[in-house]
Amino acid sequence: MPVLTAHDLHKAFGPQTILDGVSVNIRTGERVGLVGVNGSGKSTLARILAGVEQPDSGTIARRRGAEIGVLSQDPVFEPSDTARDVVLAGLSAWHAAKARHDEVSRSLAAGSGDAEALLAEQTAAAADVERLGGWDMMHRVDAIIGHVGVTRPDAPMSVLSGGDRRRVALARLLVSRPALAVLDEPSNHLDVETVEWLERYLVEEHPGALLLITHDRYLLDRVAERTLEIDKGKVYSYDGGYEEYLEQKAERLALESRTESNRQNFLRTELEWLRRQPKARTGKQKARIQRAETAKTAPPPKAERTAQLSVESVRTGKTILELKKLGLSVDGRWLVRGLDFSLTKGERVGIVGRNGTGKTTMLRAILGQLGAAGDGAAEGGPAMEGEVVLGKNSSIAYFDQHRSGLDLDKSIFENIAGSHTRVEIGGRSMDVRSYLERFLFDPNKARQPVGSLSGGERARVALAKMLTQSVNVIILDEPTNDLDVMTLAALEEMLIELEGSALVVTHDRWFLNRVATSILAFEGGGRVVRYAGNYDAYREQRAHAALAAEAEAAARAARAQAAEPRPAQAPAKGAARAGDKPKLSFAEKTELDGIVGKIDEAELKVRDLEAKLADPTLYASRGAEVAGLLSELERAKQEAARLVGRWEELETKREAAAGKG
Repeated sequence: MPVLTAHDLHKAFGPQTILDGVSVNIRTGERVGLVGVNGSGKSTLARILAGVEQPDSGTIARRRGAEIGVLSQDPVFEPSDTARDVVLAGLSAWHAAKARHDEVSRSLAAGSGDAEALLAEQTAAAADVERLGGWDMMHRVDAIIGHVGVTRPDAPMSVLSGGDRRRVALARLLVSRPALAVLDEPSNHLDVETVEWLERYLVEEHPGALLLITHDRYLLDRVAERTLEIDKGKVYSYDGGYEEYLEQKAERLALESRTESNRQNFLRTELEWLRRQPKARTGKQKARIQRAETAKTAPPPKAERTAQLSVESVRTGKTILELKKLGLSVDGRWLVRGLDFSLTKGERVGIVGRNGTGKTTMLRAILGQLGAAGDGAAEGGPAMEGEVVLGKNSSIAYFDQHRSGLDLDKSIFENIAGSHTRVEIGGRSMDVRSYLERFLFDPNKARQPVGSLSGGERARVALAKMLTQSVNVIILDEPTNDLDVMTLAALEEMLIELEGSALVVTHDRWFLNRVATSILAFEGGGRVVRYAGNYDAYREQRAHAALAAEAEAAARAARAQAAEPRPAQAPAKGAARAGDKPKLSFAEKTELDGIVGKIDEAELKVRDLEAKLADPTLYASRGAEVAGLLSELERAKQEAARLVGRWEELETKREAAAGKG
């Protein structure tokens, strides 16, 4: 059953057509992704479907009684409301259902009214309460508030950051469990762990339908059952998530290409015929002439535009960036402690960790924005110790998550070039409008104020401004927020081909898997650990480390238990007497004599595999080998642990025999 059906929607802003005859159908419980380039109309379509905005024409039918919840990119709240108040406001439907159930239950207990009708109403109300989250909703509310990263639930909205307000809005929508949830860029301002939790929640627990607008390709791939693409005012539907969308879109474009090729072949044939002598034409050929004229005037399919991102590199020195015993703290709480880190040419380091663990603070320290050690602490800001060493030839370009380098009152043109009409790119002069076309800005849009642009368009302006520099180190803080997947792919290609080095703070797992050669993980309590490889390799190494820690804890517990004295027991008939020596057998003696060498060989193999996995060139040029090496490393660690355990067992038995002798 459809929860929403839209037919023949049209929407235009001035001369620009956003929706041109769009029809959409979303079924009950269906999870639908919506993709398209920045400015294509994704958010506009979502607002129209949700009833927040009206189309110029077309019809929308929504299932009676179906609640539609919307997570907008810029939610608005009463400044005095606390975060918890806002989230609890999402329970209006649950409160109504529970109040109805309580009222009917009281009527049944009092024996008033038609008992059969009251029982039916009570059953319906109970079903609504269960559908909307169950009877213990306060526990669920607190759990969701914690999961999305709202750390100050009792703070007024007026003091919360934009990212905190987005997380509060997300929590409110999730607890409300609407029949259709419209999520516009839900992963913005979330850390990786929270995005992974959200992914699981939407798949396993959210009962309603979803319309998911996001640049997060992993989230799309794992949540969406169907993907809609809005392109030049039209909507195309593809079965499956992001990977299936790519495959089916490639097939559609190939078909369009073949169709255009056939049209061109037809035109060539018909034009040759039309150019023959007039005597070859007869009255019976008028239809053929008309077909040729129609084919000639038909517009060809528009080529898909993609951003063209490139950076001009400058020569690096021996030292690019080093952090020596770096410490960062706020109000006595360590964000980073004792961090030694060096960045070499060609490395692309992905930086991950929960919000508030110090990722952006570390970038500010690298950029020299924290001042001298202790200055920040005196002003209530971060205190810094240790040393940040930049090479004398290091030239840094910084892309900050707030796009704060842009003047919102000035035009795109002015933000890039000021009063000039040309920009210098790698020593070459280029017309500003031509340069902006690389970033998908039409020339007639160049004079538009940046403040009137969408979040994704502002991000492209910030990229365009940053890439006018010649640099050898690029620092990106949440670059994937708001960018469409086509621009993200172009940014990934640019970083992969980069001759310099990069530091990238991002929650986008797809981006990290394509770009990162190592991961710097902020694990809390000042602990920052570097892992070789991309995001998937980092996750595998974390999982292996957790398993190894569990195995070590279990082994310690077993050894402690074995060392505890046990009460004496009467020996069973035929059992060894107390004075008997538990001697090693000949085979066990031989095994003990050779086992130390085997342990050395096993540990050497572990170190060799770890060294291979720590080599950045492995991920840059031989990424397909990583999974096999990780599996081999895990087997090698298990074998080393087995040999050590066996040595301890045999050595304990030998010492026991010697002691009784």
